[in-house]
Amino acid sequence: MAHKPVLLISRRLPDPVHERAARDYDAHLNPEDRQYGGLELAEAAARLAADALMVTPTEKVTREVIEALPDSVRVLATFSVGHDHIDTDAARARGLTVTNTPDVVTEATADIALLCLLGAARRAWEAESLLRRGDWTGWAPTQLLGVHPGGRRLGILGMGRIGMALARRARALGMELHYCKRTRLPEGEEADLGLTWHDTSESLLRVSDFLSIHIPGSADNHHYLNAERIGLLPKGAVVINTARGTVVDDAALIAALKDGRVQAAGLDVFEGEPAVNPGYLDLPNAFLLPHLGTATLETRTAMGFRALDNVDAVVLRRAEPGDRVV
Repeated sequence: MAHKPVLLISRRLPDPVHERAARDYDAHLNPEDRQYGGLELAEAAARLAADALMVTPTEKVTREVIEALPDSVRVLATFSVGHDHIDTDAARARGLTVTNTPDVVTEATADIALLCLLGAARRAWEAESLLRRGDWTGWAPTQLLGVHPGGRRLGILGMGRIGMALARRARALGMELHYCKRTRLPEGEEADLGLTWHDTSESLLRVSDFLSIHIPGSADNHHYLNAERIGLLPKGAVVINTARGTVVDDAALIAALKDGRVQAAGLDVFEGEPAVNPGYLDLPNAFLLPHLGTATLETRTAMGFRALDNVDAVVLRRAEPGDRVV
């Protein structure tokens, strides 16, 4: 029997992904879902003489890790769209191909953005908590009054695939849609969704009754939403973040939620996750989710298949992968 290339998969993935990996590779899986720490990933790759690695955002693939990888590793496929957990400069210097999984996450993540928008606007966490504590005494005319999104201005910061998918959903709610993107969308696309373009994020913030963040977690965007930019939002705005936790200055947003500058926030991502800034936990106007953006079986399976497609291209066909980052 011909020798199969060695593939190391860092986390437990959906069963269909494991089955395909085991069919085509000498696949080393992680059924216990134990997280690799520090240099453990590089040590495992060296021990196995791995040809390829599939990693997730929980593995911090630093320069030290990349430099410790054996020469046998040709491709690092991340099970995510974002790749800020990988030192891409170090990968480039080593000649290591890095790929990601775009496209397949769009609809599921936009669903969660909409859930965060509605959950924050309609005080969903407060309402559920009231019920679960046994404190609900019945319907009352002024109980848990929230914000109706219809007619409100939704600012979409970063109009990529997910931003566009959210715009389609928000249009059905009757929201007025604004966006900021370096390159303006074609006139026809703007007209179809009734989009208004802003050439600066500051201009967008000033009109955003609701702000949904869809920018990458790059160094340039670290703590993008800080106290100064929060101050540009209309008083009582609602903030939604399904991008990366690092783009929000937690201390500034928590302060704004406490003093009413921001009426509510719907957050699916956090800086330093799984640790969450404890300041959020007691805030009744913070609707919090544990990074569920892509958490459907269909989406996670599609992500795994997309990552395997990229590994197949590099390892099995010696071809250009479809989703090269580096």
